[in-house]
Amino acid sequence: MTTTRTTATATTTLPGGTWTLGDLTVTRFGYGAMQLAGPGVMGPPADREGALAVLREAVRLGITHIDTADAYGPRVTNRLIHEALHPYPDTLHIATKVGARRDVDGGWPPAREPDDLRRAVHDNLEALGVDTLDLVNLRLGDATGPRPGSLATAYETLVELQREGLIRHLGLSNATPGQVAEAETIAPFVCVQNLYNLAHRQDDALIDRLAAQGVAYVPYFPLGGFTPLQSATLSQVAERHGVRPVAVALAWLLRRSPNILLIPGTSSVAHLRENVAGAALTLTEEDLAALDTIGGDQGPTP
Repeated sequence: MTTTRTTATATTTLPGGTWTLGDLTVTRFGYGAMQLAGPGVMGPPADREGALAVLREAVRLGITHIDTADAYGPRVTNRLIHEALHPYPDTLHIATKVGARRDVDGGWPPAREPDDLRRAVHDNLEALGVDTLDLVNLRLGDATGPRPGSLATAYETLVELQREGLIRHLGLSNATPGQVAEAETIAPFVCVQNLYNLAHRQDDALIDRLAAQGVAYVPYFPLGGFTPLQSATLSQVAERHGVRPVAVALAWLLRRSPNILLIPGTSSVAHLRENVAGAALTLTEEDLAALDTIGGDQGPTP
């Protein structure tokens, strides 16, 4: 397999500027490909051409960080990315995840034995059509969230694959602070990808610690996930600016800390453009003070 890259430059200055993941420079506003699969992240998209158009528009807008996983579909979003974007621009960096698989019921059972991880890395390489994966996140915990326990065996397996040249950079996903600390004793990582948004701020201290170390924090479900954020305060701030709540939620995340990288997902070109425009919103100190009170008035959690 030969990795082919093309030369391209961003046509748009995106909200938040850029961040460096190891030796990779990415836009802080990225794109999460999960929603390109079918309902429940299973099967192909209802609108295949629309899914391909979203990926191409993301690159046209200047986005250089796409998040995916071979478990999405499974084996759907990676193939869409390959079809839409290969050969990849030099500026584009694709992050993927290993450590979970899909079962026939649409569940996400853990798959973190060494053989599971090796197979998953090779599956991602094949589907994306590359020789080396830019970034591989080790997915920990389960579908309900992080779970305590040692990550050593699984993480050391990925470190071995990195030494073999199959992975450029490592990251963690769905991790507890204790697992982040354990990984630090084994090998460097460039990001942590956890659930975090205006209403779920359990990682505040972790974000600040990682920022001081120059490590990125990538919030998944930045808009609430399968159950969108619902908050009277959020709606009031949005109304004050004449925008939708999504704009406020994304702008707040970019303002929260310079090491936060956004990967909001969508299967719509129009929504992708709306997300980019919304993240550029300038929040006032009054807005920020009001948003910091969110926690008790949101609707159902994801």
